Amino acid sequence: LDPDQLMIKRAMDLLGGTLGLFVTAILYPIMALFIKCDSPGPVIFSQERVGKGGRRFKIYKFRSMYLESEQRKHELHAANVHQGALFKVENDPRITKVGRTIRKYSLDEFPQFWNVLKGDMSIVGTRPPTIDEVSEYEDHHFRRISIKPGLTGLWQVSGRNKITDFNEVVALDVNYIRKWNLWLDLKIIFRTVLIVLFPKGGNIGM
Repeated sequence: LDPDQLMIKRAMDLLGGTLGLFVTAILYPIMALFIKCDSPGPVIFSQERVGKGGRRFKIYKFRSMYLESEQRKHELHAANVHQGALFKVENDPRITKVGRTIRKYSLDEFPQFWNVLKGDMSIVGTRPPTIDEVSEYEDHHFRRISIKPGLTGLWQVSGRNKITDFNEVVALDVNYIRKWNLWLDLKIIFRTVLIVLFPKGGNIGM
Protein backbone atom coordinates (compact mmCIF):
# COMPACT_ATOMS: atom_id res chain seq x y z
CA LEU A 1 0.00 0.00 0.00
CA ASP A 2 1.32 3.45 -0.91
CA PRO A 3 1.29 6.34 1.63
CA ASP A 4 -2.06 7.72 0.41
CA GLN A 5 -3.72 4.31 0.70
CA LEU A 6 -2.25 3.83 4.17
CA MET A 7 -3.61 7.22 5.24
CA ILE A 8 -7.12 6.32 4.02
CA LYS A 9 -6.98 2.94 5.73
CA ARG A 10 -5.78 4.48 9.00
CA ALA A 11 -8.54 7.10 8.89
CA MET A 12 -11.10 4.28 8.51
CA ASP A 13 -9.52 2.47 11.43
CA LEU A 14 -9.66 5.53 13.68
CA LEU A 15 -13.33 6.10 12.88
CA GLY A 16 -14.28 2.42 13.17
CA GLY A 17 -12.15 1.93 16.27
CA THR A 18 -13.75 4.87 18.05
CA LEU A 19 -17.27 3.69 17.27
CA GLY A 20 -16.40 0.10 18.16
CA LEU A 21 -14.84 1.08 21.48
CA PHE A 22 -17.97 3.08 22.35
CA VAL A 23 -20.08 -0.06 21.79
CA THR A 24 -17.55 -2.08 23.82
CA ALA A 25 -17.96 0.29 26.77
CA ILE A 26 -21.74 -0.25 26.66
CA LEU A 27 -21.31 -4.03 26.41
CA TYR A 28 -18.70 -4.31 29.17
CA PRO A 29 -20.92 -4.35 32.31
CA ILE A 30 -23.32 -6.84 30.71
CA MET A 31 -20.52 -9.09 29.49
CA ALA A 32 -18.72 -8.86 32.83
CA LEU A 33 -21.83 -10.02 34.70
CA PHE A 34 -22.38 -13.08 32.49
CA ILE A 35 -18.70 -14.03 32.28
CA LYS A 36 -18.13 -13.74 36.04
CA CYS A 37 -21.30 -15.69 36.89
CA ASP A 38 -20.33 -18.48 34.49
CA SER A 39 -16.72 -19.11 35.53
CA PRO A 40 -13.95 -17.62 37.70
CA GLY A 41 -11.33 -15.42 36.11
CA PRO A 42 -10.87 -11.99 34.50
CA VAL A 43 -13.42 -10.46 32.15
CA ILE A 44 -10.77 -9.51 29.59
CA PHE A 45 -8.42 -12.10 28.11
CA SER A 46 -5.11 -11.00 26.61
CA GLN A 47 -2.71 -12.98 24.46
CA GLU A 48 0.51 -12.17 22.63
CA ARG A 49 0.10 -12.20 18.85
CA VAL A 50 2.33 -11.36 15.89
CA GLY A 51 1.55 -8.23 13.88
CA LYS A 52 2.94 -6.39 10.87
CA GLY A 53 6.56 -7.22 10.15
CA GLY A 54 6.72 -9.72 13.01
CA ARG A 55 6.11 -7.14 15.77
CA ARG A 56 4.51 -8.70 18.83
CA PHE A 57 1.54 -7.12 20.60
CA LYS A 58 -1.14 -8.07 23.10
CA ILE A 59 -4.58 -8.75 21.70
CA TYR A 60 -7.65 -8.22 23.90
CA LYS A 61 -10.93 -10.15 23.98
CA PHE A 62 -13.82 -10.82 26.30
CA ARG A 63 -12.84 -14.10 27.98
CA SER A 64 -14.68 -17.07 26.49
CA MET A 65 -12.53 -19.89 27.90
CA TYR A 66 -11.82 -21.36 31.32
CA LEU A 67 -8.63 -20.39 33.14
CA GLU A 68 -5.45 -22.21 32.09
CA SER A 69 -6.89 -22.86 28.62
CA GLU A 70 -3.56 -21.91 27.04
CA GLN A 71 -1.74 -24.50 29.13
CA ARG A 72 -4.20 -27.18 27.97
CA LYS A 73 -3.72 -26.41 24.28
CA HIS A 74 -1.08 -29.10 23.79
CA GLU A 75 -3.60 -31.73 24.94
CA LEU A 76 -5.81 -30.94 21.93
CA HIS A 77 -3.29 -30.86 19.08
CA ALA A 78 -4.44 -34.23 17.79
CA ALA A 79 -7.97 -32.82 17.39
CA ASN A 80 -6.86 -29.81 15.29
CA VAL A 81 -9.14 -29.57 12.24
CA HIS A 82 -6.66 -27.46 10.24
CA GLN A 83 -3.66 -28.50 8.18
CA GLY A 84 -0.59 -26.36 8.78
CA ALA A 85 0.14 -23.40 11.05
CA LEU A 86 -3.42 -22.83 12.26
CA PHE A 87 -5.20 -24.24 15.30
CA LYS A 88 -8.90 -24.90 15.84
CA VAL A 89 -10.80 -27.66 17.62
CA GLU A 90 -14.46 -28.45 17.03
CA ASN A 91 -16.46 -28.34 20.28
CA ASP A 92 -13.39 -27.12 22.16
CA PRO A 93 -13.82 -28.26 25.81
CA ARG A 94 -11.94 -25.18 27.05
CA ILE A 95 -14.79 -22.86 26.01
CA THR A 96 -17.30 -21.91 28.71
CA LYS A 97 -21.08 -22.01 28.30
CA VAL A 98 -21.25 -18.23 28.04
CA GLY A 99 -18.19 -18.31 25.82
CA ARG A 100 -19.98 -20.41 23.20
CA THR A 101 -22.74 -17.83 22.95
CA ILE A 102 -20.53 -14.76 22.77
CA ARG A 103 -18.30 -16.48 20.20
CA LYS A 104 -21.30 -17.36 18.04
CA TYR A 105 -22.13 -13.67 17.71
CA SER A 106 -18.46 -12.54 17.76
CA LEU A 107 -19.06 -10.48 20.92
CA ASP A 108 -15.72 -11.64 22.32
CA GLU A 109 -13.92 -9.65 19.61
CA PHE A 110 -15.12 -6.17 20.61
CA PRO A 111 -12.20 -5.27 22.95
CA GLN A 112 -9.94 -5.56 19.88
CA PHE A 113 -11.21 -2.15 18.81
CA TRP A 114 -8.70 -0.89 21.39
CA ASN A 115 -5.98 -2.66 19.39
CA VAL A 116 -7.29 -0.90 16.28
CA LEU A 117 -7.12 2.53 17.91
CA LYS A 118 -3.61 1.82 19.21
CA GLY A 119 -2.49 0.92 15.70
CA ASP A 120 -1.70 -2.75 16.44
CA MET A 121 -4.49 -3.89 14.14
CA SER A 122 -6.76 -2.68 11.37
CA ILE A 123 -10.52 -3.16 10.95
CA VAL A 124 -9.80 -5.31 7.88
CA GLY A 125 -6.62 -7.29 7.40
CA THR A 126 -5.20 -10.76 7.91
CA ARG A 127 -5.85 -12.95 10.93
CA PRO A 128 -3.35 -12.16 13.73
CA PRO A 129 -1.31 -15.36 14.28
CA THR A 130 -0.02 -16.66 17.58
CA ILE A 131 3.71 -16.94 18.24
CA ASP A 132 3.49 -20.75 18.06
CA GLU A 133 1.84 -20.55 14.64
CA VAL A 134 4.49 -18.21 13.22
CA SER A 135 7.23 -20.54 14.45
CA GLU A 136 5.83 -23.11 11.97
CA TYR A 137 5.75 -20.72 8.97
CA GLU A 138 7.53 -21.51 5.75
CA ASP A 139 9.19 -18.63 3.89
CA HIS A 140 6.22 -17.78 1.65
CA HIS A 141 3.82 -17.65 4.63
CA PHE A 142 5.44 -14.47 5.94
CA ARG A 143 3.76 -12.45 3.18
CA ARG A 144 0.57 -12.49 5.23
CA ILE A 145 2.15 -10.48 8.06
CA SER A 146 3.48 -7.77 5.73
CA ILE A 147 0.39 -5.71 6.66
CA LYS A 148 -1.46 -5.11 9.92
CA PRO A 149 -3.70 -7.95 11.07
CA GLY A 150 -7.43 -7.23 11.11
CA LEU A 151 -10.58 -7.76 13.13
CA THR A 152 -11.98 -9.35 10.02
CA GLY A 153 -10.66 -10.22 6.59
CA LEU A 154 -11.14 -11.96 3.29
CA TRP A 155 -10.62 -15.42 4.81
CA GLN A 156 -13.18 -14.81 7.55
CA VAL A 157 -15.91 -13.91 5.06
CA SER A 158 -14.97 -16.60 2.53
CA GLY A 159 -16.26 -19.62 4.39
CA ARG A 160 -13.48 -19.92 7.00
CA ASN A 161 -15.10 -22.95 8.65
CA LYS A 162 -14.78 -24.88 5.37
CA ILE A 163 -11.14 -23.97 4.70
CA THR A 164 -8.81 -26.34 6.55
CA ASP A 165 -5.60 -25.98 4.52
CA PHE A 166 -3.40 -23.15 5.82
CA ASN A 167 -1.92 -22.61 2.36
CA GLU A 168 -5.42 -21.69 1.12
CA VAL A 169 -5.70 -19.17 3.96
CA VAL A 170 -2.35 -17.65 2.95
CA ALA A 171 -3.48 -17.48 -0.70
CA LEU A 172 -6.59 -15.52 0.32
CA ASP A 173 -4.49 -13.17 2.47
CA VAL A 174 -1.98 -12.53 -0.33
CA ASN A 175 -4.84 -11.94 -2.76
CA TYR A 176 -6.27 -9.33 -0.35
CA ILE A 177 -2.89 -7.60 -0.05
CA ARG A 178 -2.41 -7.46 -3.83
CA LYS A 179 -5.91 -6.20 -4.62
CA TRP A 180 -6.45 -3.86 -1.67
CA ASN A 181 -8.69 -0.87 -2.22
CA LEU A 182 -11.22 1.08 -0.16
CA TRP A 183 -14.22 -0.65 -1.73
CA LEU A 184 -12.80 -4.09 -0.98
CA ASP A 185 -12.54 -3.18 2.71
CA LEU A 186 -16.09 -1.81 2.74
CA LYS A 187 -17.36 -4.97 1.04
CA ILE A 188 -15.63 -7.19 3.62
CA ILE A 189 -17.02 -5.07 6.48
CA PHE A 190 -20.55 -5.34 5.04
CA ARG A 191 -20.25 -9.13 4.67
CA THR A 192 -18.85 -9.36 8.20
CA VAL A 193 -21.86 -7.53 9.63
CA LEU A 194 -24.21 -9.95 7.84
CA ILE A 195 -22.31 -12.95 9.22
CA VAL A 196 -22.40 -11.54 12.76
CA LEU A 197 -26.12 -10.79 12.58
CA PHE A 198 -27.00 -14.11 10.94
CA PRO A 199 -24.38 -16.60 12.18
CA LYS A 200 -24.29 -20.17 10.88
CA GLY A 201 -21.54 -21.36 13.16
CA GLY A 202 -18.67 -20.02 15.22
CA ASN A 203 -17.39 -16.49 15.36
CA ILE A 204 -15.56 -14.88 12.47
CA GLY A 205 -12.55 -13.70 14.41
CA MET A 206 -9.76 -15.75 15.92
